[in-house]
Amino acid sequence: MRVVRVSSFGGPEVITCTTGPDPELGPGDVLVRVCAAALNRRDVWLREGLYPGGNLPLVPGSDAAGVIVAAGAEVDPSVLGWEVVINPGLGWGRHEAVQDAGFSILGSPHPGTFAELVAVPVSAIHTKPAGLSMQEAAALPLAAVTAFRALVTRGQVQVDERVLVTGAGGGVATYLIQMARYCGARVFVTTGSPDKLKKAEALGAEGGVCYTVPGWADQLREMMDGGADLVMDGAGGAVFGRLLEVARPGGRIVTYGSTLGPASEVALRQLFWKQLTVLGTTMGSDAEFVQMLRWADAGAFAPVVDSVWPLERVADAFERLEGAAAFGKVVVEVQPA
Repeated sequence: MRVVRVSSFGGPEVITCTTGPDPELGPGDVLVRVCAAALNRRDVWLREGLYPGGNLPLVPGSDAAGVIVAAGAEVDPSVLGWEVVINPGLGWGRHEAVQDAGFSILGSPHPGTFAELVAVPVSAIHTKPAGLSMQEAAALPLAAVTAFRALVTRGQVQVDERVLVTGAGGGVATYLIQMARYCGARVFVTTGSPDKLKKAEALGAEGGVCYTVPGWADQLREMMDGGADLVMDGAGGAVFGRLLEVARPGGRIVTYGSTLGPASEVALRQLFWKQLTVLGTTMGSDAEFVQMLRWADAGAFAPVVDSVWPLERVADAFERLEGAAAFGKVVVEVQPA
């Protein structure tokens, strides 16, 4: 089969599309013929050697949609031929509040989805939403379940609340905008360009600012009549401290990532004097993944696909993801449905 491998840490140039043996199938596994896979920032960090547990060589990729072509000895063979999406989070555990110590994600240490075939536990398999193409379905798993847990479970979003989504254009952010609107909230965004702001407004955002403009935090507070009830942030870095200014007294800030690195210049007085709550979240449980797919089936939100690349141009797909122009999910077409 064709497979993407990373054999040394570095930039997109270390990625190779080569051939390798088909995966071994365990008794509780199914073999999925991957039709489409999507990139995440996690894949970039794995490639650069910045993600814990990223041991070389590795096959990147957490998201995929495809067709079941083989089943292990303990799996009902009626699943053969199903069109499915894969939950990349394996072994969440018994508690909804937090993942078990053994929780892991496809793409390392497990072989990832940038391959023509991938073997996964049958428990990770879910029927593909009927209204979505393989490419759209592949854009769902990691980003959409992260958004669902961050907004609904952890953020406890409410009708008419003012919700700020930072970094509009990122995969998780495109889902957050749509999900928050579906929940009846008023959505505002920060983004890097006027073009992305227009695209965010087309998804349901009421307004927003470019974080490159001086005084953007003050502009947001005025725009939101005093600030945000709920802030959704995946950037961290120096921006995080400014979000404490944007949040209304008694507000909540949910952090689900740190693409800009560790938070810096955090004024603790803002936290305690404004009675703010900061919540952390990662991925989502099996139950949350199922509920996210139900929302997708109901039309609560739709995947935003920035671009689609053939498997042999996966290095170009990485460059697109890492550039400033991408809006939504970057998808790799592995093979026809």
